[in-house]
Amino acid sequence: MPGLLSSPVCLTVIWFLSWSLRPGRAQIRTDEVSGVQYGHMQSNVTLACEKSQIRLPVVWHLNHSSVLPRHNVTSDGTLVLLQVNHSAQGNYSCYDARGFLLHSISLRLGHPPGKLSVSCQVPNHTHVRCSWTESIKTFLPAKYNASFRGSGQEWRSCVLDVVHKHCDVDHPAFWQTVHTLRITETNALGSETTFESFSLQKLLKPEPPESLLVKALEGYPKRLNVSWNFPASWPLHDAFPLMFQISYRPMGSMYWSEVFSEESPVMIFDALAGHLHQVQIRARDAVNPESKWSEWSPLLHVRPWEVPSTTESPEDSFPDYPFPFSTQPEISTPKLDNSVHPEDEGNMGLVILLVLFSVVILTTILSLIFVVWVRQRRRDHVTKQELTSMVKMKSMPI
Repeated sequence: MPGLLSSPVCLTVIWFLSWSLRPGRAQIRTDEVSGVQYGHMQSNVTLACEKSQIRLPVVWHLNHSSVLPRHNVTSDGTLVLLQVNHSAQGNYSCYDARGFLLHSISLRLGHPPGKLSVSCQVPNHTHVRCSWTESIKTFLPAKYNASFRGSGQEWRSCVLDVVHKHCDVDHPAFWQTVHTLRITETNALGSETTFESFSLQKLLKPEPPESLLVKALEGYPKRLNVSWNFPASWPLHDAFPLMFQISYRPMGSMYWSEVFSEESPVMIFDALAGHLHQVQIRARDAVNPESKWSEWSPLLHVRPWEVPSTTESPEDSFPDYPFPFSTQPEISTPKLDNSVHPEDEGNMGLVILLVLFSVVILTTILSLIFVVWVRQRRRDHVTKQELTSMVKMKSMPI
């Protein structure tokens, strides 16, 4: 028996069986994906069965299932997927007629990059942030490369944040009239470069002012004291001053009053006594007329100081009129800074208006009396002339 096992024929049979069975068992056990292949959506995609031999049949599986999208299989075992869509993605494996794994590959489908939609924000004179969104959904991982320059300058890198899809530039050449952002998106199917040109002067838009505080002033039922801080993102206060716009109105009114100032605080002199008020503030560059206004700060609600019931103040004589409530977009009524006018300016104006009205009425009445008197004199004169003529005619001989 040992001699039989050691014979050349038996050794040959044992070697053949071990060669044919061991690789098959290993391949079926591991079933690993050998790589990734990328394809275009809505196109034909070709997957090769690398270890197959011509004229030997092969079987393809998708995610261990024999159900495949529309396809053809060539004589060399190549799988051609027809007009693939997103559902054709997955792990493809090809097997020979005995069920042994020959090749496996992962298929990812998508589109090449397109032009990016770019927007830039300039919160101050020392920083620019540009963000982008894809105009074409590629469904594939992408890499980005971005650079930035002013007119006539060298390209400089833009610090990328790929997760949030934006890049930052510190200390740009603000004196340049035009700046350009160049950003390239690359994926497995191609690349696309987008250029975006803009003016930093026109994009300059501060953050809203911070720490807005509105206080009632004791003893003054028509005054409000408004204070605030510069936005934290506007560090160079002295070199680049801001203009602030304070808007306020009684609750329920659809008309806003406005005060402009470059410094905090500001005193409001014409609040409506006894009424709750809304106050908000925004800012823009005081020197650059092309800059944008910031967003409005959150609304604050405050009520002016109220006169105790045992005393009476001249300012409290203003009657309480109801204000119409409007759901339409609010209309801002420009109003000059009234911080230099006395509180009784409205009463003085009313007195002047009444005096002028009385003068106009008196003048009109006197004018009418004079006209009537002149007309009456003319009539009397005509009557007198007619009587004289009649007397003369009677005295004439016939």
